[in-house]
Amino acid sequence: MARTPSTMQKLGTAAVDFSLPDGTGAMHSLKSCQGEKATLVIFMCNHCPFVVHVADELARLGQQYPDKGIGIVAINANDVDNYPDDSPEKMVETAKAWGLEFPYLYDESQEIAKQYQAACTPDFFLYDDQNKLIYRGQLCESRPGSDSPVTGSDLRAALDAVLAGEPVNEDQTPGMGCNIKWKQ
Repeated sequence: MARTPSTMQKLGTAAVDFSLPDGTGAMHSLKSCQGEKATLVIFMCNHCPFVVHVADELARLGQQYPDKGIGIVAINANDVDNYPDDSPEKMVETAKAWGLEFPYLYDESQEIAKQYQAACTPDFFLYDDQNKLIYRGQLCESRPGSDSPVTGSDLRAALDAVLAGEPVNEDQTPGMGCNIKWKQ
């Protein structure tokens, strides 16, 4: 399992608009996924051990934050020709098995992932109500094989700051995961 850190895009960067299908073919845009207070964009896939490790926490985030004004969307940009476990059909199965209650979209061209400067799975980008980047980094310190429990503490601190009307701490730790499987 290759460990790839997130790129830590510059805070204040604008969210990139998109129009992408979910695993069933239904189209979603940034606007349709936005929350009133903030929007969380997650780059992930079905098979990555780092994503599988945090899947329960991803489901909890999707259950706990949208009703509070946080929009959540996940995007899979992996090359499905070489990684068929990440196909749109499998995305539908994975979302159901994990209990994900937010849109899980497929970026076949990989252009959206490139524009977001996503590097790994999972890779988290939190935008304020003006679509400016306020958090990018790790979910928490837990990694596959570590003794640290999956708490979502880093990302939850950012989400909770937004909900409290407070600034998000700019001291952020890069995320870690498998590299996005880019097309050759």
